[in-house]
Amino acid sequence: MSLVAGCDVGSLTTKAVIMRNGRVAGALVIPSGPRPAESAAEAMERLCAEMNIAVGDIKCCVGTGYGRESIPFIDTAVSEISCHGKGARWLVPSARTVIDIGGQDCKVIRIDGEGNIVKFVTNDKCASGTGRFLDVMAKVMNIDASRLGTLGATSNAPVTFPSTCTVWAQADVIKHINARCPPEDICAGINTAMANRVSMLANALKVENDICMTGGVAKNEGVVNALSRILGRRIKRTRRADPQLTGALGAALFAGDRV
Repeated sequence: MSLVAGCDVGSLTTKAVIMRNGRVAGALVIPSGPRPAESAAEAMERLCAEMNIAVGDIKCCVGTGYGRESIPFIDTAVSEISCHGKGARWLVPSARTVIDIGGQDCKVIRIDGEGNIVKFVTNDKCASGTGRFLDVMAKVMNIDASRLGTLGATSNAPVTFPSTCTVWAQADVIKHINARCPPEDICAGINTAMANRVSMLANALKVENDICMTGGVAKNEGVVNALSRILGRRIKRTRRADPQLTGALGAALFAGDRV
């Protein structure tokens, strides 16, 4: 069967997915550079090399993400909203609400049983509620952002942040560090502050079950658990693939439809 691919050029990372016979055959995530076209080419070339295939072996490739129009080798471009809806439907067939937290924005999407978009809302004007918020907080704490979830999970007394504004929250983190507050309690507070901000966006859309989280932040168990608790709804885990790949996965599924 033909190989199809999806390439998602985001603000912080670029993702590539290659599918064969409706299954993920290979995937790669790399940091995004200043030029979307170069980031896309690097991701796809590296993935093809890992799979021992040529880029020319791919029958159809769909691009998505903020840099989608700059990708020279794609057959067509599809919005990231549509790609996340389609990708989430493949990951969690019962999903009706998708919460995607990217590096620079957050989207809450309602989809139907086929993964088509019913309604969506986005937050791309403020860093709070995005991966950027966690990156800034982790930098202040001098730890890798990937540790916020695991470290926060050991907390017995999470701190409370009175504001979800990134600037004010950053000042609060410094205050707690200087007060010798346990790092795990600060991390738990950061995760909860993030979840509170995202819940505002989710409630504006009136979420429906089942809920699926996508994007790199979906791998932060602290944020996922806090958001589930705040919304009063279970968030289903994506078992079939890395949730950070959802946009590229949806793009590859669109490519498969075209073939």
